[in-house]
Amino acid sequence: MNLVSGIDPRVLDARVEFHEQSFLKPLQISSGTITQITEARASVQVEADGKVVEGQGSIYLSDLWSWPDASRTHDERDAILRGFCLEIADHLPVWCGEAAHPLELGMRLHDRSSHHAIIPALATAMCASPFDAAIHDAVGRALNLPGFSFYEEDCPAPSVDALFAEGSAVRAIRKLLQRPPAPRVAGWYLASATDDLGETIALWAKRGYTCFKIKVLARSPAEDANRTAAVYRRALECGVRKPRLSLDSNEGNPDARSVMEFLLALREKDHMAFDALEYLEQPTGRDITRHSFDWREVAQLKPVLLDEGLTDINLLPLALKQGWSGLALKTCKGHSFALCAAAWAHENGMVLSMQDLTNPGLSAIHSCLFAAHVPTINGVELNSPQYTPDANRDWLPRLASLFDPQDGCHSLPHMNPVGLGSSL
Repeated sequence: MNLVSGIDPRVLDARVEFHEQSFLKPLQISSGTITQITEARASVQVEADGKVVEGQGSIYLSDLWSWPDASRTHDERDAILRGFCLEIADHLPVWCGEAAHPLELGMRLHDRSSHHAIIPALATAMCASPFDAAIHDAVGRALNLPGFSFYEEDCPAPSVDALFAEGSAVRAIRKLLQRPPAPRVAGWYLASATDDLGETIALWAKRGYTCFKIKVLARSPAEDANRTAAVYRRALECGVRKPRLSLDSNEGNPDARSVMEFLLALREKDHMAFDALEYLEQPTGRDITRHSFDWREVAQLKPVLLDEGLTDINLLPLALKQGWSGLALKTCKGHSFALCAAAWAHENGMVLSMQDLTNPGLSAIHSCLFAAHVPTINGVELNSPQYTPDANRDWLPRLASLFDPQDGCHSLPHMNPVGLGSSL
C-alpha cells in the first residue's frame, strides 16, 4: 500500500508540553556552556484514510545553539521559544492548510514558521520540528505504514518541487531512500572542548565507541590541532584500533583560511590523526550570504559540511557554488526540510552526515531511523546518553541498543516501524 493523493492527510489539532532536563555535565560550545535545557513534546491529530490518529514528536529547545544572542539570558530565550511552540500548536491546522502529502504539510509549516519578528530562522525551525515529526508519525499510524515509505508513488509537493531537476521532491526522496534501512548505525562520542580526556574516552571506548566528535574553540589553528591529536592518541591508548574523528568549531573560525591552517597544522603535527579526521562541520558563521567563502581548497583535504547555515531550502544552490562538500543533517530543522535537503544534496553529488546531538527519547528514535534510511558518511551522532541520560530513562532497558549501546552502534528492534517510531 502506498500513500497516494486520494488519502492525503489533514491536520486537525495539536498541543505541546515542556519538560526541563539538566545536563549530567556541562556541554561547552564556542557560544557558551549548556547546563539546562527544555524538551518540547508535541502531539498532532491528523485525519487520513478516514481515520483520526494522533502522532508524537519531540526536540530539545537548544537556545544557545540555535539563538546565541548575548543580549538575552537563557531563561529569556527559553521563555520566548516555549511561547512560539505554543503559538505553533494553536495555529497548526491553519499553517499546514488543506489536505496534502505530509512532506508538503511539513514544508508549509517550515515556511510559515520561519518569519518571526524576534526569533532567528534556525530557532523557529527547531520549534516547528516536533510538530512536523508528529504529523509524519500520525500519518504512518493512520495508514499502518513506516514514515519513510510515503515516497513510493509520485505526488506533488508544490512548496519544493521546483527545486529539483525532475520537478518532483517526492521522486528525488524516493531515489535517496532506495536502499533498505541499515540494521545498525555507528555512534559518536562527543569530546567537549573542556573535557578531561583521561577517564571519559576510556569509559566510552570500553563501550565499543570508535568514533569521536571533537568540539574546538577555534582560538588558534595550533591549539585545535593539538586537541585533535590528543583525542586521537588517547583513543589509541584506550584500545581503539582505528579511531574515526570529526571536528566542530560551532562557527568559531573567522574564515576558510584559518580552517586550512588548522588542517595543515594537524597534518604536520600528527599525520595519523589527520588521516583519521573524516569531516568538518560548519567552521564559519552561519549566514553564508554574509560569511561567504570558497571552500574548494579546504574540501580537497577534508569534506566540509554545512550545518547551522542551512535554514532555507533555497540556499542549497549557493552552498554548492561556494564549494561546501555536503550537509550535516539535523531533524531539529524539521523532518520534511531534512529530507528535502538530503535529497537535493544527493541529487547534486554532495555527502551527508547525521548530527542530531543531544536528542533524547522519541527524538533520538527519530534520528536513528533517519540515519538508518538516509545514506550518511558517519552513522548518527547522538549524545543524550552522555549528557541527559535521565531523559531516556523511560525507554530503558527496552531500547538499550539505542540509548545505552555497548557496541559503539545505535540500533532499534525495528528499523522500519510504523510512523516515526512512537509505537516503539
